[in-house]
Amino acid sequence: MSAKPLSAADAAWLHMDRPDNPMVVNALVLLGAVPDRGRLATVIDDGIVKRFPRFSQRIHERRGRAPLFEDAPGFTVEDHIHRLALPEPGDDAALAELVGDLIGGRLDPGRPLWQAYLIEGHGDGAALLVRIHHCVADGIALARVLLSVADGGPGWVERGVPPHHGLVHRTVTASAAAGAAAVHESVETLLHPGHARALASAALRDGTTVAKLLGASADADTPLRGPLAGSRRVAWSPPFPVARVKEAGRRVRATVNDVLVAALTGALRDHLERAGEAPDELRALVPFNLRPLDEPPPPELGNDFALILLSLPVGVADRRARLLAVRERMNAIKDSHEAPISYGILTAIGRTPPAVEDRLIGFFTDKASMVVTNVPGPREPVGFAGVPVEGVLVWAPCSGGLGMTVSIFSYAGAVTAGFMTDAALVPDPGALADGFDRELHALCRGVRVPAGPQS
Repeated sequence: MSAKPLSAADAAWLHMDRPDNPMVVNALVLLGAVPDRGRLATVIDDGIVKRFPRFSQRIHERRGRAPLFEDAPGFTVEDHIHRLALPEPGDDAALAELVGDLIGGRLDPGRPLWQAYLIEGHGDGAALLVRIHHCVADGIALARVLLSVADGGPGWVERGVPPHHGLVHRTVTASAAAGAAAVHESVETLLHPGHARALASAALRDGTTVAKLLGASADADTPLRGPLAGSRRVAWSPPFPVARVKEAGRRVRATVNDVLVAALTGALRDHLERAGEAPDELRALVPFNLRPLDEPPPPELGNDFALILLSLPVGVADRRARLLAVRERMNAIKDSHEAPISYGILTAIGRTPPAVEDRLIGFFTDKASMVVTNVPGPREPVGFAGVPVEGVLVWAPCSGGLGMTVSIFSYAGAVTAGFMTDAALVPDPGALADGFDRELHALCRGVRVPAGPQS
């Protein structure tokens, strides 16, 4: 197989690695039983490695030219799958501690940039931790790759994911030039990368949005920002019924995602109040998917997403008012040019020399305190390598000096929030996961949903 150069965006993520902040996407699949290791290796080999060449390729750096993906000599799938035993008592806390230990390190640049860990002894089941460098694929792509080989077939996306699911899912509006007629593009049309680049070039004329992305000051100085230790901690909330979230949103004309972000905002407010901090706003970088969810991931994978800057109203004390403030901000982003503009900015960053690129990334990420992703999963339960999947979490890396990423994953009618933090900033993310669950229950208190299938 011939070597292929990395795209500008993929090269940007490759060069963002820092000793205390590796650019690695981490996916944790909770399994209801222990799969056969041979069957697991076959599923990964046939369903992933042979379909997506980057899983068997390594990086070849070239001075002054784009790095290459080239075939790794002597590659075998078995070398990338490790079997571990979870220490007693084998509960979520033990799993979270082990996962935190595993996800802090960088991947070997001389080998294909991924590793998988089959962790046995999680209750009556197991967990599969998959680590992949961001230059290979973004978090949504990795989730789709893993679940495309889930028992039940590769069509899970078409059957399971609503076409507009995500933190930003309405029609995006962009104008080609000042005074020109507005051009309304559906999300499905905008998702085409070539179109996104063209739209980004035109939308850069929107001075207001450019000023928001590049002219914003650094985010509030709170305990969520500061020097990183390089060690990771993880925690996640219990599954919560999506139907209850949806009904709670309908009462105030808010979306499911508005309610979820409001719950996260409330949890962050509680965390900061306990630390004696009370900022009015916190900003999050939110990845915006630029690939159609009704098509399979392309063989070359890579990164096709933008980063949106979302202000979280942590200073609003009243829970209902906080939800309405989140709704207003989410609606403003949905009707803005922010996604295509940020796509253009990220692509431009990837074309700069590494030294300049690193400074630009720091400038960009200084404007936020965390990354927040919302990855849609199947609506119906699936299996993996012959055993049932009980839950999934996908954590994006914290680029630059960021030290926290939040994963909101919906699966089989329930939603879970996972927190990955740097130990120097948040040594116990379990408190944040508990706070999210507490806020979600409060926002949905009194909601009654009839039994039966939910849309």
